[in-house]
Amino acid sequence: MPRYSRQRESIQDYLNTHRTHPTAEAVYLGLKKKFPNISLGTVYRNLNYLADVGEILRISSVSGPDRYDGNVSPHYHFICTSCGKVLDIDMEPQTMLNELANERFEGVVTNHLTHFFGLCPECKNNKKQE
Repeated sequence: MPRYSRQRESIQDYLNTHRTHPTAEAVYLGLKKKFPNISLGTVYRNLNYLADVGEILRISSVSGPDRYDGNVSPHYHFICTSCGKVLDIDMEPQTMLNELANERFEGVVTNHLTHFFGLCPECKNNKKQE
């Protein structure tokens, strides 16, 4: 286990207080004032470590950089196919999906990860105006 790091703690605090699902670069820019000597590489290494140990979520997108979320409780994400924004969807986790999958799978399903795709409210409104 790596030793305690103020920078790592600040990265986690940043994610816990910014619900925008920022990219590594956004986290880096957000922490640069507090840690002027922090490097983008340090931010990436710490984000990867925190995601690997389950302290944060890494949200991979087909079109664009990974995004990060400090909320590790079960919840769903929406990814805008136009601007790439990642938003939380306010709905209860559908545990019956685990049960359905277990009926059709010889192993044991304990959880699932689901992303929804489409247009965010801003992109939807912009499409209407075109």
